[in-house]
Formats: sequence, structure tokens, C-alpha cells
Amino acid sequence: MPKIMPDQVRVPADVPAEARQTYVDNYMKATRGTGRLMLFACDQKIEHLNDDFYGEGISADDADPEHLFRIGSQGVCGVLAGQRGLVAHYAADYPDINYLVKINSKTHLVKTSQEDPYSPQLYDIQTALDLRDNGVNVVGVGYTIYLGSEYEAQMMSEAGQLIADAHSVGLLVVLWIYPRGQAVANEKDAHLIAGAAGTACCLGSDFVKVNPPKGTDEASSAELLKEACAASGRTGLVCAGGSTVDAKSFLTQLWEQIHVGGAMGNATGRNIHQRELGEAVRLTKAISAITLADYDAERALKVFAGEEDFAV
Repeated sequence: MPKIMPDQVRVPADVPAEARQTYVDNYMKATRGTGRLMLFACDQKIEHLNDDFYGEGISADDADPEHLFRIGSQGVCGVLAGQRGLVAHYAADYPDINYLVKINSKTHLVKTSQEDPYSPQLYDIQTALDLRDNGVNVVGVGYTIYLGSEYEAQMMSEAGQLIADAHSVGLLVVLWIYPRGQAVANEKDAHLIAGAAGTACCLGSDFVKVNPPKGTDEASSAELLKEACAASGRTGLVCAGGSTVDAKSFLTQLWEQIHVGGAMGNATGRNIHQRELGEAVRLTKAISAITLADYDAERALKVFAGEEDFAV
């Protein structure tokens, strides 16, 4: 199992001396002392409305928002990422979860063909600090940028200020960066995704969530991911989990992203929460076994099947 000690955490230079220990503590909690991030993405109730939580092929458990917190509490995750209000509703009942507060969000109703995407900032850093001051285990904040949108300058400006503000009080920042808009011909282009990863590094985020590139006849998705992982520098790159697929395919893809592509973890939502509680909990453990403990996909599948337990 990869492990780091607190004195091995690289603290960005914009974290003031009085906040350095807080930053280190938050980094160690979020990465479970490994330097890798297992992010449970629970921001989709705004992003995709109820499409991801109710319908054919989706467990009835997922209709209730508390399902997300039951999974986060019983499973193995680094952070649970959700909007401030969602976290505020349930965090008091699930105090042991590490929370990452998503600062901006948009729905999927307005399509790119109608208008380039813009995800507005819903509240400022102080609202996340208020949650923390009220006893919620907030370790970081998150923000989405649609690179290539005609509104990208506004989103980058907001994200840049958010990162400065978050680091000033020792919070981590994860950026979601997706090339999207009428200027973007191919959202899954590996070279463009590498550009998004480099943008995250320049803005100063601690981790960046990107979509994995689309594979070609010459190279697999994981092989093409190497360019983005190099471009991200000291910003840890994690891949979005995407829509739900069978567990073997998902876990194999995750192992390749880390061990072939060089990713520093994963950011998974639908593949986890669309399953019934027991299965979802086991999948968080299988994902974390790969992300945090370097299990291979076959051994992680045994964790998912309940043949082997995993805990950190």
C-alpha cells in the first residue's frame, strides 16, 4: 500500500505558515495517507437533475439523497463531494465522512448547441468555512471549469480566486475541468485533456478531475492519459468514472488509469450510487483497494464480490 508521511506532503507556497498544518491534515485525511484521491462524486443531483437517480437500471435506494451518505459512511472513500446544501442537510448524521464542498454547479437542460456552458459560483468560500466551524469535517472545495466555453475566462477567474482563498485557510481544492462549448470539436481528445490538466496546475489546484481520453487504433485510453498526467505536474490528476458499466470493466479501467496512465486516483459517482447499498459499499472498497492499496483488478473484484474485505 502506498503511504506518505505528513512531512512528505508538498504544501503549496500560497498556504500561509499558520495554515500549513491544517493543509497537511486535510491532505492526509482526503488521501487516506497515500497521496492518492478516491473522490465519491455526489454533485450530480444538480448536474444531471434526477436522471442519474431514478429510472431503469438504477437501484430504488438511489431515489433517496441519504443513500449517498450511507454509502460514504459504510464504504471506503477519501472525500464525498457535494454542494453545500446537500452536505448541510446530512453531515450532522454522518460526521466521520471527509467532505468536499462543490462551489459551483449547473444543470444539463441548456445544451451547448443553444449556449456555451457556464457553471455559476453558488456561494463563496466562507459558506464552506461556516460548515467547518459548525463541526462538519470539510477538508476541501471544488469548482467546475468548461474550458473552451465563451465563459471560460469568468470561470477561471472565479476558480483562481477560490484556490487562493481556500489555500489561505488550509483547504484543498479539486477542479473539475471539461473542454466543452461550440469551439470544442472533440471533448475526449487526449491533447486537449492534457491542456486542461496543465491549466489546473497553473491555477494552483491540488487535484484535477478530467474525463479519460478516447482511445484510438494506435493507443488505449490509459496510454493516451500519460500526456495529461505529465502536464498536470504537481496537481494530482483523477479520472471521472462516467456512466455505469459492469464492475470488472470499471475496475480494470481504473487500474490501467493509475498504473499505465499515471493517474493519482479516481472520481466516481454513478458507478457507485446507482447500485443498491450493499453493492455500492463493496464497490467503494474495491475502488479504494486499487486506488489506495495497489490491488490488481482481479483481487479488487473479490472485494466487490464480498469474498475479501478491505479497510484502511
